[in-house]
Amino acid sequence: MEPLTLVNALLLGIVEGLTEFLPVSSTGHLIVAGSLLGTTGETAKVFEIAIQSGAMLSVVWEYRARFGHAIAGLGSDPAARRFALNLAIAFVPAAVLGFLLGSHIKAVLFAPVPVAIAFIVGAFVILWAERRVRLRPSSVRVDDVDAMTPLDALKVGIAQAFALIPGTSRSGATIIGGMLFGLSRKAATEFSFFLAVPTLVAAGGYSLWKSRDALSVADLPAFGVGFAASFVSAFLCIRWLIRYVSRHDFVPFAWYRIAFGAIVLVTAWTGIVRWS
Repeated sequence: MEPLTLVNALLLGIVEGLTEFLPVSSTGHLIVAGSLLGTTGETAKVFEIAIQSGAMLSVVWEYRARFGHAIAGLGSDPAARRFALNLAIAFVPAAVLGFLLGSHIKAVLFAPVPVAIAFIVGAFVILWAERRVRLRPSSVRVDDVDAMTPLDALKVGIAQAFALIPGTSRSGATIIGGMLFGLSRKAATEFSFFLAVPTLVAAGGYSLWKSRDALSVADLPAFGVGFAASFVSAFLCIRWLIRYVSRHDFVPFAWYRIAFGAIVLVTAWTGIVRWS
């Protein structure tokens, strides 16, 4: 692995922040970008965990009032308890499968070509979901996160489990899955934001503990730059995405995924890029 320079840390932090909450797979982008920049190996994996935490913190900051109200109302507010319960239920499927299969998935699928294939497959799922919503607008029955039932949360949680496959996109799986299960585009997007917090905290904490031997004091400046870049870019992306989904669908992201995946596959097949 090449040294984790401040420039690479900045670039990867921006990539993480801009893609974590879009249906385009931040993990897939980091795998491809890391391969191009030469930042692979155990230290790179720990770095990716750190910058994902930066993106997660941007959600906490943007929705700090919502999370604060939920925490304060756990003992007395039924809506706050339902919100917390829904997050807990949605968190479980991916957590269990990630614990059981995470190491095997990383060993087999964490490479640019499998990511590119997942990008393209996920794109067609998005196109299908958006077409279904257009043809059956009456299928939308949940317009707000507060109207979700525990069963709705479980369905979204099962959809999130598919994001264990790199290139699928955690946000894409939860948003598109939510839409297929009857959530409005806005409700599915916001719940995806909220679900990112326990998911990324748990995944990050577990991975950091397993990879603690790869941490070095010398890497702290690069980690700090990546974390800050991820936080700022993710914060801006969240605000933009909420405005976007109020007027537009996710079809452009599907075409982007197809183009991105096709470029990786063509360059790998022709040998133009030696993907690691």
